[in-house]
Amino acid sequence: MCDRVTLGAACVAAVLLTTTAFAQPPAPVAPAAQADYSQVQISVTKLSGNFYTLDGAGGRIGVLPGPDGVFMVDSQFAPLTEKIVAAIKTISDRPIRYMVNTHVHPDHTGGNENLGKMGVTLMSRDQLRARLATGVRPSPPAALATITYNSTVTMHMNGEDIQLIPVPSAHTDGDTMVYFPKANVIMTGDFYRSIQYPYPDRSSGGSFQGLVDGLNAVIALAGPATKIVPGHGPVVSRVEIAAHRDTALALAAKVEVMVKQGKTADEIAAAKLTNEFDGRIQQPAATGERFVRALVAEFSAR
Repeated sequence: MCDRVTLGAACVAAVLLTTTAFAQPPAPVAPAAQADYSQVQISVTKLSGNFYTLDGAGGRIGVLPGPDGVFMVDSQFAPLTEKIVAAIKTISDRPIRYMVNTHVHPDHTGGNENLGKMGVTLMSRDQLRARLATGVRPSPPAALATITYNSTVTMHMNGEDIQLIPVPSAHTDGDTMVYFPKANVIMTGDFYRSIQYPYPDRSSGGSFQGLVDGLNAVIALAGPATKIVPGHGPVVSRVEIAAHRDTALALAAKVEVMVKQGKTADEIAAAKLTNEFDGRIQQPAATGERFVRALVAEFSAR
């Protein structure tokens, strides 16, 4: 485990097997729920400096290419690995050396095993690795991080000081915010999704207060020109993050009042408390009630 450490790319590589990423990927590992990924195309966007984003199906991927190799954030679904690797080849002929997961959900971790078998060094929070390694369908060893951490880690690679910043008990209990200071980019994973209400996934250790703390941490870290890359949805600035936080807090206050009045989750959901805020959210119907019920569960547990 790496705690309170600063890792140089060359130093880490000295104690790890040399990667062979960009060799032909292994056969994709099918996700639990079968879906047709044959028509999915991977789009590549140059966001800032030598930082790129990849969009396909599932969570957004971040890529920092350069002479030291490729640093990657998240892996989407397993059947897309070959397409993702091909897309990365269009911006770099260097091997993929490291990949960090922002959280445990399969649209961000599904390709881990494929990348691990290609020789990519996987990194994650301790809690994320433990969740992948256990449960009804434990992930195989190749899908698990070989470097874990539970405090801020800095990677010196491709002229960047990549900071892996833990966000405790937010969307899940294994969230990581990834900061690229020279590119002036922050990737949040799913504790911030610019198109949806927040979601503290209590089954994976998430909490509403952790989400708020994570959003406050982004606001404190970001400058006026920082590009904030959500797990899903358009890239935003800290202004949108603050507005998102304020919306979440206002809705949570209403839910908490009804919980204290002894209302049930069904009664609170039926009250349509999100109506006042739905105009601020791109996908309110799909995520509003889910957020409300998560808040009810959390406030009731208190």
